[in-house]
Amino acid sequence: MKRPVLLAAAALACTVTLPAYAADTLGTVAANNKITFAYRDSSVPFSYLAGADKPIGFGVDISNAVLAAVKKELGKNDIQVGWQSVTSANRIPLLVNGTIDLECGSTTNNSARGKEVSFATNYFYTGTRLMVRKSSGIQNWAELKGKKVAITTGTTNMQVVRRYNDEKNLNLEIIGTKDHADAAMLVETGRADAFAMDDILLFGLKANAKDPAALDVVGESLQVEPYACMVRKDDPKFKALVDGVINGMMKTGEFTKLYNKWFMEPIPPRNQAIGLPMSQELQDNIKAPSDKPAT
Repeated sequence: MKRPVLLAAAALACTVTLPAYAADTLGTVAANNKITFAYRDSSVPFSYLAGADKPIGFGVDISNAVLAAVKKELGKNDIQVGWQSVTSANRIPLLVNGTIDLECGSTTNNSARGKEVSFATNYFYTGTRLMVRKSSGIQNWAELKGKKVAITTGTTNMQVVRRYNDEKNLNLEIIGTKDHADAAMLVETGRADAFAMDDILLFGLKANAKDPAALDVVGESLQVEPYACMVRKDDPKFKALVDGVINGMMKTGEFTKLYNKWFMEPIPPRNQAIGLPMSQELQDNIKAPSDKPAT
């Protein structure tokens, strides 16, 4: 007598763990009249804070372009916009559970993450390098042997460096941090010898540091990986909208203008330019937009 009841309860439990919005972001936005974008505190110049609760950056501008497309698609100009801070560790769970609807930051598009989320068109390419104090004299990975390396928890960089550490027997002491700013601070204050992260984020943090001249970005890149905006899995309509926004910007030249704004020109809050020309990989992706993941 109890078995059917238990089975029914189990079925109900399975049902409630699959929110209706998971497969229809646009439908949920229309019903709630609200969309929520993610931002990072210190992923310069993609998504970061320039003042209290004021996210700015390359990814933020793309999110706002998506907002305009959503309003047009739904025929609603009064959609409320929420901004939710995320970290490397919680960005995927918060997207999956519906807390955020789109994340355009410094997130690597790879096959492992593709099992949980979907990615829009790739919009940047980067690799893992090192931020060090110039006074340390460190110029490459080999010179880090036996030293302390900070890495943001929940990033692909952690996996890449651990693997490289094992292959090269560097005996690194790896320190996991909550976010990029925390790792950079460990280097600046001498509590870590290097910060291993995507090179563009290191250049961005260096440009906005209290003393940029005291820091350097060194070492060969360990890999090349694409960044892309994350959307919920199995929601082809919303992914198509986001792809359409990014692909359209690439076609019209607006994407290149936006790139120059954030990577070549002075940016807040210190009005320092990162000065990083567009990579060949990104130039190729503008000509033939792709959402191909890293392995």
